[in-house]
Amino acid sequence: MAKASEVKSGNVLRFNGELVSVEEYIHRTPGNLRAFYQARMRNVKTGKIVEYRFRTDEEVTICRVETSDYQYLYEDGDYLVVMDNNTYEQYNIPKLLFGSSIKFLKEGMNVTIAFESDEPIVAQLPNSVELEITYSEPAVKGDTSTSALKYATLETGAEIRVPLFINQGEKVKIDTKTGEYMERVK
Repeated sequence: MAKASEVKSGNVLRFNGELVSVEEYIHRTPGNLRAFYQARMRNVKTGKIVEYRFRTDEEVTICRVETSDYQYLYEDGDYLVVMDNNTYEQYNIPKLLFGSSIKFLKEGMNVTIAFESDEPIVAQLPNSVELEITYSEPAVKGDTSTSALKYATLETGAEIRVPLFINQGEKVKIDTKTGEYMERVK
């Protein structure tokens, strides 16, 4: 157990039986009232935002979270099997931890996973990935007067919008957070 004054932004706390990640943590001293800490926290599993005021001497549980890189191997039902790059141990990670960016995940790709006492709590892809276009409509000459976009299917099966000059078989860089085209890879 730790005091509320020891908490920092980015810590993971056990709050009301749930794991929450502290996004914002501000010390307040309003007028002639007692000081407190205003916390804005996100539930790790549901993503719901929780706001709470901690007294300065209140006891909190700061969880020990270990983050490491893993290699994605294959899909197994509702789980993805990943391998630790150092020990070669394999772990089953629930798909829902990856969120919407899972559509850009390709076998052999490195992912970052955070564990809290052998339980995976956060899973992230790299900020950008390079994938090959498997299908796109050919561009029509003269359609480039504006910055027009067309739909293209990636090797993972995901569909994104790309500029007209991108053709089938080319590699593109994609932002995994927004799902948007960034640039063509040479």
